[in-house]
Amino acid sequence: MVVKEDIKRIVRGPNDLEERIEQLEKQKELLKFHCKKAGARIEELEEDLVKALAGDHRVAESDKIIMKKMEEIEQLKADLTRAKEDHQYDNLVHQKELEDLRKK
Repeated sequence: MVVKEDIKRIVRGPNDLEERIEQLEKQKELLKFHCKKAGARIEELEEDLVKALAGDHRVAESDKIIMKKMEEIEQLKADLTRAKEDHQYDNLVHQKELEDLRKK
């Protein structure tokens, strides 16, 4: 989303735009990192879930663990989806800023 600060940067010139581009690149890398981290955590939780199912000695206890893990997985999937959407949005903003810069 282009905000007033971004518009001011565009008006001020290329140095501010280059700084904004660097900021967007850093945000992009951070989002990639968090997406990978969330993906790894989902795999870990799924492995824990499989282990909980395999070692079903106490049914009631296992059911609680399974439900908790499933809720955690769903939350992480939602977080990952939001992170991906944010990443896509940042890419679109970055692309738009580059297009505007090239037009000048």
